[in-house]
Amino acid sequence: MNDTGNSADSNLLAGLTDGLAAMSGWEAAGVVLAFAYLVLAIRQNIWCWAAAAVSEIIFMFIMIEAKLYMESALRVFYLGMAAYGWYSWSGRGRPGGSKDDGGLPVSVWPWRKHVIALAAIFLLVVVSGYTLSQFTDAALPYWDSFTTWAAMIATWMVARKVLENWFYWFVIDAVSVWLYLERGLQLTAFLYAVYLVMIVIGYRQWRSRYLTETAPQVA
Repeated sequence: MNDTGNSADSNLLAGLTDGLAAMSGWEAAGVVLAFAYLVLAIRQNIWCWAAAAVSEIIFMFIMIEAKLYMESALRVFYLGMAAYGWYSWSGRGRPGGSKDDGGLPVSVWPWRKHVIALAAIFLLVVVSGYTLSQFTDAALPYWDSFTTWAAMIATWMVARKVLENWFYWFVIDAVSVWLYLERGLQLTAFLYAVYLVMIVIGYRQWRSRYLTETAPQVA
């Protein structure tokens, strides 16, 4: 029992070490900037979108070099969302907003919007998962489709400062940890496990901000 556990720990440590050794300077820069994005997003600092933009540009070229063209195309979407996120958080994405008025406030979605979002994710996953399973050699096509489509919707929610985005991200990243472990990407799985902890912190900070912004003003 102990030998098995020690062997598993050794394999995980070896995987993380190999991943670090194989990581190029550009990939390391992309990872650092992606991590900075999450930290700044938790703090609702608009510069998170600048960190995200540079990170996605780096990863776009890394994915092209690796011949992962769909992943590269997804980076184009994230790059566009980084531009929109900056626009939205500056306050210009809402009527009467400006960069000087505190920017976009944290909001919550009514349950109907969540039903629509979840239904959209389900339909997109079924269509793209089936397509990938029939016409490509994609690994785990339905789970891969889920993390992709759900992440796109969750990114939109972050750009609009929707509080519940953190719930979406927790599920997405939890699935991603398993997905990357299945693919032998121990380092990436470890990073996403760290993200799970940060997501909890992010939700608590955004919720505190939301409660402060919506509290009745005492004259």
